[in-house]
Amino acid sequence: MKHYDIIIVGAGASGVFLSYELTKLDHAASILMLDKGADLKHRQCPIKKGAKTCVKCSPCHIMNGYGGAGTLSDGKYNITTQFGGDLHNYVGTDKALELMEYVDEVLCSMGGADAKLYSTASSDLKTIALRNDLHLLEAKVRHLGTDRNVKILGRMFDYCKERVETMFYTGVTDIWQQEDGLFLVTTDKGESFTCKDLVLATGRSGSKWISDVCDSLGISQEKNRVDIGVRVELPAEIFKHITDDVYESKIVYKTDKYNDQVRTFCMNPYGEVVAENTNGIVTVNGHSYADPALRTENTNFALLVTNRFTEPFRDSNEYGESIARLSNMLGGGVLLQRFGDLVKGRRSSERRMQKCFTRPTLQATPGDLSLVIPKRQLDNIIEMIYALDKIAPGTANEDTLLYGVEVKFYNSRVQVDENLETGIKGLYALGDGSGVTHSLSQASASGVHVGRILAKQYRTNEKRRL
Repeated sequence: MKHYDIIIVGAGASGVFLSYELTKLDHAASILMLDKGADLKHRQCPIKKGAKTCVKCSPCHIMNGYGGAGTLSDGKYNITTQFGGDLHNYVGTDKALELMEYVDEVLCSMGGADAKLYSTASSDLKTIALRNDLHLLEAKVRHLGTDRNVKILGRMFDYCKERVETMFYTGVTDIWQQEDGLFLVTTDKGESFTCKDLVLATGRSGSKWISDVCDSLGISQEKNRVDIGVRVELPAEIFKHITDDVYESKIVYKTDKYNDQVRTFCMNPYGEVVAENTNGIVTVNGHSYADPALRTENTNFALLVTNRFTEPFRDSNEYGESIARLSNMLGGGVLLQRFGDLVKGRRSSERRMQKCFTRPTLQATPGDLSLVIPKRQLDNIIEMIYALDKIAPGTANEDTLLYGVEVKFYNSRVQVDENLETGIKGLYALGDGSGVTHSLSQASASGVHVGRILAKQYRTNEKRRL
């Protein structure tokens, strides 16, 4: 049984930046990083190779592997505390922003300097939105694009590989704390390792796993939120005046009918809609590229309704999964419907889709989203589309496409302190897997934060030994 000073479970955004910081800083720790997914070279979705629908790879290459779910996304880093997580509640607002700015500096040094940094702070869009009862959240946005993002992550892996040992296609099955205080980590390959410090950085795809680990170790968690909605796809010209100005517009709307909050999420100008597999359930997402040759004629973004639950209900993710399962049951995966068909109360058929002027970028099953998404959420989404039509005329066109369902599973918020350390000394939970962050920037920043803490500890310990 091999011993390491530090074991990192998960090679997502937080794990990558944790390993980067531990490589950069001077310390004496031995480090192992484990991930159930593939290395960058082998992260190839079958849909990209010609498969017509999601074949449910295990593990999903979109969701798992080096860089995590953010690797094959559009590489969008939002520098803000207004959305994307609550890291600022643990480390302070100034510190959180400093960490995110540092992440941006690292990305630029690794090949992202040519990517434009957008800002919503001085945009006229904010005023126009307010006049129409819409609220534009402030952020700086660095859009790398999927293609550039993969290259940057490749450079980061090369930078760390001599200092951080990494094992891919390796799932962690159990974690125990021994009587001597060391953590025992077992894998699905039958291997076992021990370590003094253990970092859980599993990201969104590890939501169930980290919840089970916390339950077994007696670590408190809070589970009460899930976002449910659709992915909207329309001609890029409709949102061009917005995306050319601010690129990522986080717009929030409070509906008249239910007083619920609906928001835009993950806007992808000239991008494509993609399917992703979360715990065996196929949901929908969006990507975009930096290379003009890879761009499409469409823009896509999510419309999400926030659902918060109170006692006695506790498992918000199960609620979201049940809706996604229903979509998979009816459509064999992702469902697709024209907005005009939805508001007229009829399903989209192959015949109607053939007449549609907006060409879908994902092959999905034409159907009826009203058979899947609860009425309250669907009413909210329809109202939001009409609200967006006021600042981006054409959003409510009949041929606007809606893909369903899109579900954002918020990992149970693990109880951690300002160092992102749990109540068990030496056990850390960070990134989206901890429920503390919900974005690439904040997840990466959390990795940097813990990396500095651990490097300092092992540098101090080394001096004491000397």
